[in-house]
Amino acid sequence: MRMATTLSMAVLAAAGVGHAVVTSLDTGIDRVDPFKDMKNRPSGGDGMNVLLVGTDGRDKITEQERRKYRLGGAPCHCTDTIMIVHISADGDRASIVSLPRDSYAEAPAHTDRNSGEKHKAHPIKLNAAYAEGGPNLTVRTVEHMTKVKIDHYLEVDFTSFMKTVDVLGGVEICTASPMKDSYTGLDLAAGKHHLSGGEALQYVRSRHIDGAADLGRMQRQQRFLAAVIAKATSSGVLLNPVKFRNVTRTILGSVRADKSFGTDEMLDLGRAMRGFTPASSEFTSVPIGEMGYMVKGIGSTLKWDPERSEKLFQALRDDKPLAPLRKKRKSVLVDVAPQQIRVQVANGTDVSGLGGRVDKALRKTGFRTTGAPKDAPAVKRTLVEYDPRWDRSARSLATALPGCELKAVKGQGGTLQVTAGPDFKQVRSVRAEDIHQGEFGVVTGDQVVCGK
Repeated sequence: MRMATTLSMAVLAAAGVGHAVVTSLDTGIDRVDPFKDMKNRPSGGDGMNVLLVGTDGRDKITEQERRKYRLGGAPCHCTDTIMIVHISADGDRASIVSLPRDSYAEAPAHTDRNSGEKHKAHPIKLNAAYAEGGPNLTVRTVEHMTKVKIDHYLEVDFTSFMKTVDVLGGVEICTASPMKDSYTGLDLAAGKHHLSGGEALQYVRSRHIDGAADLGRMQRQQRFLAAVIAKATSSGVLLNPVKFRNVTRTILGSVRADKSFGTDEMLDLGRAMRGFTPASSEFTSVPIGEMGYMVKGIGSTLKWDPERSEKLFQALRDDKPLAPLRKKRKSVLVDVAPQQIRVQVANGTDVSGLGGRVDKALRKTGFRTTGAPKDAPAVKRTLVEYDPRWDRSARSLATALPGCELKAVKGQGGTLQVTAGPDFKQVRSVRAEDIHQGEFGVVTGDQVVCGK
């Protein structure tokens, strides 16, 4: 997320701040050569692919910050975050794909940068590629796994993240349910929060909030990046040369990039993306086929779904959008995604076809309806019946049916029943923070930032 913030600033500001300011950014970046001696690389396609790598370096964090935000422990000198950012050829879209750090990977033959030992191709966890072979092996491994040609490389460590967020004036995050992680100290009630740098660091690092672990953390990182883009494009911070210079000075000490990502590339990219908004960004993670895939000497890994991941990376190679086309609709945030809720619809009125209309409207907003509404005894008001064990799902469904009555029915099971009453008018569009849309579980930036 530190490097994602860096990218958004470089890209979004370049068109408005002038050549001199961007040149100062260029000259301040520490350069690496991740493409040295690389052969048999994938063919390039339309658009631009940037590999964003965040390492766990924390050398410049003060002792007070280390204690307050629970940043103790020695860094593993591996990649904490790995993302491919694809900028479309027309500059109208950014597709951000998170690669889980525990992904099962096959590292090509290489020389260990620490011991000098020559290694044959062998299996590793994806985040270990950096520890063994630095930026070069990381790029080679990602290209080998995805068949996507990486055009540029950006790397940032832990240290400047908090100051960068503070210089931006903080970032607004919304959560439908409380979030608490005893490891990072994160403790957020449900609702809207304005996060300072330290709190934002806790938010993007937390992976012990629920059973989703690192996959849930990647979703929070994506939501945070969408919030950064929203803040950057709406506040004017990055279009003001003085403010932009203050931001860049904060982050220059931690950025590393390939030699060819310079002033001209930043300016061209910025000009192409003048109208960039959160809705222009789309976020997803590589589809996982097998959780807990055990590998001797490595342990538990995440194995990608071969067919779905290939379709995802083919879309990047073809410069195609990942998110399905949709009409813009305002949605209310709920705790449980409608895609996870099974619903049986019944008609509790003498209005012919009402059950079918309710079933269709609920399915349109994401609920897993049976598609076969039935008749039921008359009710005066729309009724949602649910097993008490599924009370969170019931509240999410009730949000989509304003004014409905909730009734707990022990032993009903996991399918909720909606009996439409004469008061029914319409289904309200709802979504969850972990909403899944389309084949790859894609969300766009405007879906995950706080509403007005």
